[in-house]
Amino acid sequence: MSVPLQRVETAGDGDAGGWHTDGHMLAFEIRCRIHYAYQPIVCIRSGRCFGFEALARGQEALGFPTVAAMLDQVHHTGALPRVEAILQEKAVSTVAEVLRRTQARLFFNMDNRVLQLPDYVPQRTTEILADHGLDPAVLCLELSERHVVPDAVRVSETLRFYRHHAYLFALDDFGTGFSGLQLLYEHHPDILKIDRFFISGIDQDERKRLFVNTIVNLAHILGATVVAEGVETEAEFRACKQIGCDLIQGYYIARPTAELGALQEYYPIVVEANRRERRERRPDQRLMRDELVRLPTLSLADPMTTVFETFRANVNCGFFPVLDNRSYPVGVVRESDIKPYIYSPFGKELLQNKVSGRNLRHFISSATACDVNTDAEMILAMYAHASEPAPILVTENFRYLGVLRPESLLKVINEKNLVYARDQNPLTRMPGNNPITDYLAGMLDDEEAEYALVYFDLDNFKPFNDTLGFRQGDRAILMFADVMRMLLNRPNIFLGHIGGDDFFAGIHGMEIEAAEALVLDVLTMFRNNIESFYDTETRARGFIVAPGRDGQPARFPLLSCSAAVLQVPPGPRQTSLDHIVAVIADLKKAAKISPNHLARHRLSAGVEE
Repeated sequence: MSVPLQRVETAGDGDAGGWHTDGHMLAFEIRCRIHYAYQPIVCIRSGRCFGFEALARGQEALGFPTVAAMLDQVHHTGALPRVEAILQEKAVSTVAEVLRRTQARLFFNMDNRVLQLPDYVPQRTTEILADHGLDPAVLCLELSERHVVPDAVRVSETLRFYRHHAYLFALDDFGTGFSGLQLLYEHHPDILKIDRFFISGIDQDERKRLFVNTIVNLAHILGATVVAEGVETEAEFRACKQIGCDLIQGYYIARPTAELGALQEYYPIVVEANRRERRERRPDQRLMRDELVRLPTLSLADPMTTVFETFRANVNCGFFPVLDNRSYPVGVVRESDIKPYIYSPFGKELLQNKVSGRNLRHFISSATACDVNTDAEMILAMYAHASEPAPILVTENFRYLGVLRPESLLKVINEKNLVYARDQNPLTRMPGNNPITDYLAGMLDDEEAEYALVYFDLDNFKPFNDTLGFRQGDRAILMFADVMRMLLNRPNIFLGHIGGDDFFAGIHGMEIEAAEALVLDVLTMFRNNIESFYDTETRARGFIVAPGRDGQPARFPLLSCSAAVLQVPPGPRQTSLDHIVAVIADLKKAAKISPNHLARHRLSAGVEE
């Protein structure tokens, strides 16, 4: 039974200054009343759970509006090191069994101020984990921009202790404070968590996309994994994936929960979202797997005798990947780094002596680590911006898969470009018929989302081409492709060029009225822009004279575009590609004679009404 916390009179309810300044009493109440909910942090490509963030709950019962306010008062009383250990113990003990079951990590929010306090004992964290049968690699300590981490000797020693024992570090809420870049530069976090502000509505906000894209590129160059925080919609999920985020966290995946049975190893919503996303065929994964080199690996726990033996048995290898106990690569050990010890009179014996304190951890160098599903161009950018050439270690579901050599990476990119060139329209460089067919096949498999299939066809293109010439005809086609990219370049929209003056757009997860408005914007912008191709007299006249189908001169309106919009609602797709193509062909004829050059039709349960 907890002892009621003493209060003094305050000016207002919830004022932290009203709590009694007895740190022991406050720590006791926190031990009794604070509990934890957990929110999954999931791989954006596979849906596998990478970790759970522990979120403290119950501070309201102690009279504090937020956990931050509670910790401010704890710090004021001088009890922060003790309370930090209490909270770590609660967070770990509650979820320890789930961590073993799911092989996930625990993300724990650390109060930065504790790092500089002389009575803070980082070894206590290791003891807490050991008491529950867990090793340090399972814990990721989150640092926040809320309190600046001073560049002090005490702080450096504490962080060095944690890093030496294979703890992970995350920089939380990146982008909301003033010290984020400094923390990123000075403390080399393993994980960077982008604040919800930049993720909210990112699918609709080009400035946010630019900011996040820049942050992701910078983080990857520095070797950090990126988490998109606060993802709430599939559109935000797709935008974050397209930009290159590695992990996601938010209501789209799952809300924080204290129900441990609800915490899963895999989250099917990600698998389903990726299955629905068939914007174009991407051969990166297959090509990369073919080029991987399976080098022998070393474990963090291996003695130096094992390291020597591995190099002796593989004389042509200059380095070997080093894995933690979860098979995740933490770096490489290079032959060049241990040679001074091997060839010195007593160096080898010194390293084999446990008393010397030198072990494999002291010889680990950084390496570029990436998931097998990462775009090859993104991997090349990470490699090119590294301060020094580093091996490329490829993972799958956060487990080591193999090594990708730089020359193999260039081969993957070259072969990928050949595949894209084959499937692209040579004029516009947009996906051609094969990717369009793939998209439609994926639409038929996806019975959950609503789709709008849009067929664009330029009106009176032949007389335009015959009168102004093929060069102007190609320029008009390129102009329309640019208009599509400008107005329809969104994560939930697939763009394709069927050929000639025919184009395609597939829109999913959007209300039909909004999709139709976007299509009308495309038609209007193209109609306005194409007028610049005509001279002043022709624009004023509003038509050109060209041979008709019978070979006789005829009047033709200025070039424009019509669009057939086929709405495919959620539900069983009891139809075929041939049927859809036939419906769109009839709909295109209706669009040609429509006043606004647009015709819309709805399929009912995948069958024409």
